[in-house]
Amino acid sequence: MTTLKIGLIGTGYMGKCHALAYRNAKAVFGNLPDLKLEILCELPLDKAATFAEQFGFARHTDKWQELVTDPDIDIVSITTPNKFHKEMALEAIKAGKHVWCEKPLALTLQDAQEMTAAARKAGVKTQVGYNYLKNPILQEAKRLIQEDAIGRLLHFRGVVDEDYQADPALPWTWRATKADAGLGTLGDLGCHLVSVAYELVGPIESLVADMQTVYPTRPMPDGNGAGKVENEDIASALLRFENGITGTFSSSRSAWGRKNHLIWEIHGDKGMLAFTQERFNELQLYQNEGPIGSQGFKTILAGPAHAPYQNFCPAAGHGLGFNELKVIELAGFLHAITNNGKAQPDFEAALAFEKVIHAIADAAKTGTRQSIKT
Repeated sequence: MTTLKIGLIGTGYMGKCHALAYRNAKAVFGNLPDLKLEILCELPLDKAATFAEQFGFARHTDKWQELVTDPDIDIVSITTPNKFHKEMALEAIKAGKHVWCEKPLALTLQDAQEMTAAARKAGVKTQVGYNYLKNPILQEAKRLIQEDAIGRLLHFRGVVDEDYQADPALPWTWRATKADAGLGTLGDLGCHLVSVAYELVGPIESLVADMQTVYPTRPMPDGNGAGKVENEDIASALLRFENGITGTFSSSRSAWGRKNHLIWEIHGDKGMLAFTQERFNELQLYQNEGPIGSQGFKTILAGPAHAPYQNFCPAAGHGLGFNELKVIELAGFLHAITNNGKAQPDFEAALAFEKVIHAIADAAKTGTRQSIKT
């Protein structure tokens, strides 16, 4: 296989996740192309130099334009704040690079549509960072649904909460502005829940919604006055899926005690499945079988039977972590590049998720049911 050369923009939490995935993917899966960590971009230049050495990149720069147009680069990873995604991705696509971009795609639906159209026209491969979809135990849930383990689907219930904005004394940041962050909890958290709903139940047809900014101002970091919070802290919706199933959606970035509280339940006429991201190596299955007094939930522990868990560990119950899911995500992206396949989720799939979160915002503002245009 041809060696693929990597350019990484950004060295925060997700930048490190991408770097770790690039370093580990072939060690885990074997049948992947060789990768060379070529250029890392960060500001200022001395910080770029420090992280290039730490992450193992051959070169560094403080100018992302140089990275995306460098003829040696095959794949560009974008792990910057949301407002930079569009420009960076469009320039990388224009230069013929494959793009791995963190979610959400862009600040607005129009920008996300423009990015998707550009990638389609250029014929490059794209991947968006919805790594929770790569969890082997979630894919086991999908298999159980498809094999009728809980019967005809009746209802979806989903919640995704964190408490990183729960304290009203926390200072104002760029995440509070539409120009820098776009949507609030919907763009940070809610899109993950939408991606899971699509994966397990299918596309969403329409919805009604409400949302609230519970802390309309926050103290400025320098202690001088307060800054306006322009996006939502909490959002809720009633969903109608294309297959006729109904569901509920709730997301908050101001929920004390919740760290990564992405939970979902899927109810069928023979039983149900339940999951929480804070224990994401476990799946709860209830089936209406046998004597009523003996019925109860069964805990399924992730293990080698749930591919590709076995590539990481030969024993069940030991558990995978967040970074392992990024490795699985990258492996799929590399297979799409080398085999001219379709990465999942690519820009097109991510656009579908983001149509839903923007529809929730629109429905909350207008008080009307919003249809999701496919």
